[in-house]
Amino acid sequence: MASRVLCGAQMQPCKQQWGFRVIPPCHPQLSPLLLTPSAFLKEMSLTTQQRLASTWEMRRPQITQLLDMGEASHHKFSAVDLDQSLFQPFPSEVVFQNYIPFEVYKVPLILRNTDKVPRLVKVVLEPSPYFKLTVPGGACCKVAPGMCSTFHILFTPEENKDYFHQLTCITEREKFIVPIRAVGARAILDFPDQLNFSVCPVKYSSQKTLLVRNVGNREARYCISTESPFSVDPSTGTLGIGDAVQVTVEFHPLKTGDHSGSLVVHYDTGEDIHTSLYGAAVDVNIGLARSSLTVEKTYLTLSNHRSVVIHNRSEIKVHFQWKAFSTQEEEDRQKRQCRTLQKEGKMDRCLRECKVDSALRECHPLLSRPFQNQWAKAQGDSILLSDDVFTLEPLEGDIWPNSSTEVNVIFRPREARVYQQTVYCDISGMNPKLHSIAELGSASEVVLFNKGAINAVFNLVPPATALGSCFTFLPQEGIILPEGLQVIRISFSSTILGEFTEEFRFSVTGSPEPVTLTIRGCVIGPTFHFDVPALHFGDVSFGFPHTLSCRLTNTSLVPLTFNLRIPGDGLGEPSVSSFAHMTDNTHLVRRKGAQRHLRPREFTIKPCRGTIRPLGFLDIQVTLCSNTLRSYKLVLVVDVCGVGRAVSALLLTARYRRFPCSSSSLLVHPAPRCLARGLLAPSPSDKCCLMR
Repeated sequence: MASRVLCGAQMQPCKQQWGFRVIPPCHPQLSPLLLTPSAFLKEMSLTTQQRLASTWEMRRPQITQLLDMGEASHHKFSAVDLDQSLFQPFPSEVVFQNYIPFEVYKVPLILRNTDKVPRLVKVVLEPSPYFKLTVPGGACCKVAPGMCSTFHILFTPEENKDYFHQLTCITEREKFIVPIRAVGARAILDFPDQLNFSVCPVKYSSQKTLLVRNVGNREARYCISTESPFSVDPSTGTLGIGDAVQVTVEFHPLKTGDHSGSLVVHYDTGEDIHTSLYGAAVDVNIGLARSSLTVEKTYLTLSNHRSVVIHNRSEIKVHFQWKAFSTQEEEDRQKRQCRTLQKEGKMDRCLRECKVDSALRECHPLLSRPFQNQWAKAQGDSILLSDDVFTLEPLEGDIWPNSSTEVNVIFRPREARVYQQTVYCDISGMNPKLHSIAELGSASEVVLFNKGAINAVFNLVPPATALGSCFTFLPQEGIILPEGLQVIRISFSSTILGEFTEEFRFSVTGSPEPVTLTIRGCVIGPTFHFDVPALHFGDVSFGFPHTLSCRLTNTSLVPLTFNLRIPGDGLGEPSVSSFAHMTDNTHLVRRKGAQRHLRPREFTIKPCRGTIRPLGFLDIQVTLCSNTLRSYKLVLVVDVCGVGRAVSALLLTARYRRFPCSSSSLLVHPAPRCLARGLLAPSPSDKCCLMR
């Protein structure tokens, strides 16, 4: 069979070499490149000549051995660093591809002397049935500085598969190698370079199905990988030449914002092809009808219920779940703790401790219910809300587009105390930060049962503690018939903030042991705030009142009784306006005597005291009438009755400024000497008046 010789593109020995870029061996581009599917298809479609012609980069060769230059040359010193070779090869790797068996292919290898003196170079090719080396003028030659020497590598394949070999180049100072690689048949899957999911609801699955074909000349054996929030199915497979398969890429974001990733196709031949993925997650119009829920007072052993509505005003079907954890990370952390306890054999002890320690139940919510049921849920994908006091029905479900669903909240108190718990509604299409706070009522009544066969005469033992006196029981004594009951109403009023635990005893005639009632709770003060961070009056002049307003909002569920004051204000008589100075001087007489050394009260607060209803507000007006020459930096403090003094403060700032008189105005200003003496009004000799 006759063979043909196909020669690679001939390069000008030195002329084109100067435009090439040399990359050191440690350069990042030597790592596997992130090839896109289209770039891989284009690269694999090139012939050997086309690939050589499209190569514009050179890499420093790998030096395998250093030699003694004194044995081969009189020039023992070189201008080239030791980490570089004396000759730069091009191409840095000899590559053959798209070849036909038993055809002969030829690629030139150019070695350029990078030193400033002539150097010897020798090229050696290990014997191979597929690769041969042709050296014009001999295997060893001396090359002038900056000049090139060209060698040719012949390749004769027997089949369309991968071949590997290498050349050894020996200079006067080192040995380095030039790899030879023949790329055989390749599978090529025509994935897109980019896949854009655009805008999608958060915590909602969006899918794109791709029809992928094998356009290569080899059977494709591959696996596909990606990272959350993206996934792919199927992730592995085998595809024949020209065959097609459907690949589904899913986008399931758990947080709002932009998400990007990469879909990597790993071929069995070693190539990795990357498709960029992008998607934006947003909240859709889904929400709860209310953010808090209060259940009325409920007797022990009885139940009460309220309902909350979830509205889905979007165009997608959503799924909701009621959970005890605010985030998936917190839920996973609780699961890991339970698994660790189980492995260490400490689960039984924790279960016993949780029965008597409420704080431990709060730290390990998975252990607050019967463990078998909760642990089974912990092994699954999610942990739904499970509680002895609060029950939500249904715990999970689907809501169709533009529809609503009602969830019943059932309250079954087990103790006479205030219950408050936060539960989280996890809804697809919404950010996981959305939650509903259920502030579920107070059991302010207890029931005494008489399980005996005779009348029970009971009497409250007076409490001996200071906090115990804050409780009122009605009735405190009485008689309960056999199998009867007595409802006792409890009132509590305390000025001591913080958590408390108090025990009360009811003595029963004829019974050696009293009946004990334990009450736990936490006293918190009313919460409130101003609608502005400060009141800035700016520049003010003598005797000219300036009024600013603010709003005090009571954000608590109890009335707020307050008193407003300004500690840094004067203690004397109220300040006098300029108009009063001009029309009436009787106030000057009142200023003399005992009040003369006191600064005037320059601020007026309306109202300065009052009561704000729960979740209400009140507008406050603060007026400054300056009678002193100074800068003002005071605070408006709030005293809360029954809680404390100066619970909150609002900054007040102002600066006295004397404004110039105009020809059509009448202004009276105290002279500096008058102000220095502490007088509120100038004397006739100190007064500065201008009348027109």
